[in-house]
Amino acid sequence: MTTSPLPAAHPDPAHYDRTTIMFHWLTVFLVVGLFALAETWGFLPRGTPTRRLLQSLHISFGLAFAAVFVLRIVWRVCRGRRLPPGSSGLLRVASTAVHGLLYLLMGAQIVLGFLFRWAQGEPFTFFGLFDVPTLIAIDHEQRRFIGGLHDTVAWTIIVLALLHALAALFHHYVLRDGVLRRMLASR
Repeated sequence: MTTSPLPAAHPDPAHYDRTTIMFHWLTVFLVVGLFALAETWGFLPRGTPTRRLLQSLHISFGLAFAAVFVLRIVWRVCRGRRLPPGSSGLLRVASTAVHGLLYLLMGAQIVLGFLFRWAQGEPFTFFGLFDVPTLIAIDHEQRRFIGGLHDTVAWTIIVLALLHALAALFHHYVLRDGVLRRMLASR
């Protein structure tokens, strides 16, 4: 029996495509970085230049995250490589639920970030390159509620992402089933 070579677009059937992997790890970097920026400025006095810088970076990287998130979904729907589930039974149900919840929460977090900034009534820019216009007028009184929800969703994302990472390590070191290797670049 002869085997045909794999298509050039997918050289390794055990790995996601490079673009999917890049979007995954870029999302990890941005989510952790955004969370770290927000937690760090909480230790600084209000109105200080360093705190304002961290907030400005948070906003700019948040806008970058919004773009990456949209592109990631478009890629996943249109071109992203599909692999068979890495597990079955309850592990598969839990994996699907956590992935779905992470996507839902990340989308909600982006919307909340925009709403919070608009409720503050202050302009915001992307690394000083361009201003982001206010598209929806939000009552200034809603600022605390939206900000609190933004914070709660951030913590929920971080906890779920940590569980996601621990599950990947469990698959790698305990089950030894190759699930983690699928999201690492193939050679």
